Amino acid sequence: MDEATRQVEYEQMLLSRYLHLHKSKGRRKDSTLDRSAYILLSRIRMQGPMSIGQLCDAFGLDASTLNRQTAAAVRTGLLERIPDPDGGMARKFRTTAEGEQRLDEEREGTVRSLERIMADWDDEDIAAFAAYLKRFNTDIERLDGRPWPRP
Repeated sequence: MDEATRQVEYEQMLLSRYLHLHKSKGRRKDSTLDRSAYILLSRIRMQGPMSIGQLCDAFGLDASTLNRQTAAAVRTGLLERIPDPDGGMARKFRTTAEGEQRLDEEREGTVRSLERIMADWDDEDIAAFAAYLKRFNTDIERLDGRPWPRP
């Protein structure tokens, strides 16, 4: 393995650590979305209503895991079950107005935190970093066979 790849591995490990710490130190004190709800709501917002089967395919998780996650999101008013808009048999999940609002609040809190972290970066460096992160993620998605929808 080349030294640059080893550096990427190490920095990725640190990044995952900082993201965990970031939740309590850098974001709003009233943040209420856990990581799974944040990702689940983000995916459904981008793709539209999804069934458990579609969520399993999208995330590569088993149905029992997604049943627990969606049930929790329904109980807290973030998601609702609806008939399939395309007439299929499976019911689908869509975000509620509350889910949309809380997702927006969570995302804005994260953006504000990132702005503090990168306060001394110039716009070109931030754009380059975003482009490299997108490239890194899309290459992971390509290898995994599960692309993530993007705006």
